[in-house]
Amino acid sequence: MLAAQGLSRRFGDRTVLDGVDLEVRPGRMTGFVGANGAGKTTTMRVLLGVLAASAGEVTWCGRPVTAADRRSFGYMPEERGLYPKQRVAEQLVHFGRLHGLGAGAARSAVGRLLERLDLAAHAGDRLDSLSLGNQQRVQIAAALVHGPTALVLDEPFSGLDPLAVDAMAGLLREEVARDVPVLFSSHQLDLVERLCDDLVVLADGRRVAAGTVEELRARGTASTRLQVGPGPDGVADAGWVRAVEGVEVTDVDGGSALFTVTTPGADQRVLAEALRRGPVVAFAPVVPPLSEVFREVVR
Repeated sequence: MLAAQGLSRRFGDRTVLDGVDLEVRPGRMTGFVGANGAGKTTTMRVLLGVLAASAGEVTWCGRPVTAADRRSFGYMPEERGLYPKQRVAEQLVHFGRLHGLGAGAARSAVGRLLERLDLAAHAGDRLDSLSLGNQQRVQIAAALVHGPTALVLDEPFSGLDPLAVDAMAGLLREEVARDVPVLFSSHQLDLVERLCDDLVVLADGRRVAAGTVEELRARGTASTRLQVGPGPDGVADAGWVRAVEGVEVTDVDGGSALFTVTTPGADQRVLAEALRRGPVVAFAPVVPPLSEVFREVVR
């Protein structure tokens, strides 16, 4: 497990990270989210040793992380760190060799990754001749080429089309399947929600929420959706829900009403009244999207 305890980082008199705790567990994908300037990139750089922590500790497998440990990690910075004039396969083999792979093993790994990322046709092209999306694919290949023991990826899905996102997600799932801890940051909350097992939310350099996707959803405002069929007059109308004591209606549209419960048991009173008035088409809790939970925890 890759973890941090009480991680802080100051630049002069400005505190960028303030006591951040973080766990990236083996075989799980952890999403790292927060507004611009929240401290995500700084945290990742401290985890990788690119920056030193002002306070706190980074651990790997329960002990202080070493330089040798970090050399086995895969890192993808948000800004591209490849050689624009060098050919794609050539530089990926070079990165594999830097991580300790033999020449044959490096070429084999590069060939496999280029096939998976639909880049085989560009193996001999210079990096700067590729589209930005394809350059992003090469960047992730550089992080994966040596079979990393942990992955730390800063905005890996930025600029990718849907097919490239699917290919990238498939590769990350393969890493998770071999028990690699994967941490990635993204502003695409729908993607984080779809891919991640765990989430960590930063705001102003502090961790404001952490847990599984389900646990964080449970922190959101619980709502219930009622859909009624036509009554005796042939009209579907759920507007009467506004008059039920103990509920707060957030939306009514014809026979559909969305409400939250302010008094225990009020949802059952709504259901009983709906059944008395006519057919009930649907009555179910509404799971808040991650974007809504995010807005609540960072306020």
